[in-house]
Amino acid sequence: MTSNKIKHDRVFPVINTIFLILLMFVTLYPVLNTVAYSFNDGTDALRGNIGLWPRVFSLESYRSILADKAVYQAGWISASKTVIITLLNLFWTSMLAYALSRKEFVLRKFITVVMVLTMYVNAGLIPNYLLISRTLHLSNSYLVYIIPTMYSCFNMIVIRTYISGLPDALVESARIDGAGDIRVFWQIIFPLCKPVLATVALFVAVGSWNSWFDTYLYNGGKKELYSLQYLLKMKLATTQASANAAKATADALKAVGQTTPITIRCAITVIATVPILVVYPFLQKYFVTGIALGSVKE
Repeated sequence: MTSNKIKHDRVFPVINTIFLILLMFVTLYPVLNTVAYSFNDGTDALRGNIGLWPRVFSLESYRSILADKAVYQAGWISASKTVIITLLNLFWTSMLAYALSRKEFVLRKFITVVMVLTMYVNAGLIPNYLLISRTLHLSNSYLVYIIPTMYSCFNMIVIRTYISGLPDALVESARIDGAGDIRVFWQIIFPLCKPVLATVALFVAVGSWNSWFDTYLYNGGKKELYSLQYLLKMKLATTQASANAAKATADALKAVGQTTPITIRCAITVIATVPILVVYPFLQKYFVTGIALGSVKE
């Protein structure tokens, strides 16, 4: 019995390690393959069968994208709106989550139900467009990125659930010492919510950074307000059009040069992904904790 247990204790770590290595390879291969394509010569990439390393190394795809000065303006728009949206969303959402987590707040259940209903019942794209463009007059303005995204019901529920799991004695002791709700929130509750706030911040930041449809709807006619994702999408469409024209004329083929839609698409993916990859390691230690603790108690 003892020998079988010892054998089991030795075999399981080996099998578990092999499984995790295979899982890691399956997860990383598409990423590394995309990077390899982005650094490969465009014409050669049309042959396919590129693995984890470029077959004909070339920086032409990155030069083609980064040579456009509009990319840097669009990158600033995307970065600034991502930071602002993340901070404002955390601020308003966490404050409302704290208020709705207090049992002494009489209307907390009613307000929660009304807000949750908005997650299930949506008027649709056209009423939303009319509200933002015609009623609020936010079209062709930077504020169209900020105002509609300052609050999220889903994030509020996650934060409220986390706060509800904190000991009530912390709030009660602070109130005995004369602290009001605002002071209790900022000095006691808010610092204890770092894990869930980091998790929500990652959700909001990734969503804001990857967003392009809002630019398409509201700021498509104002180039100085293009987001990076929308501009890169337009760049990909232009490259695809050039590639289609290259099939008909030799001059267009020379104009395309060493870039093709597949290498441009992969380079765009790398450029758009790098900022999130840079930020994620700083939030990783809070991410799993925030998700786990935020789902324990309703």
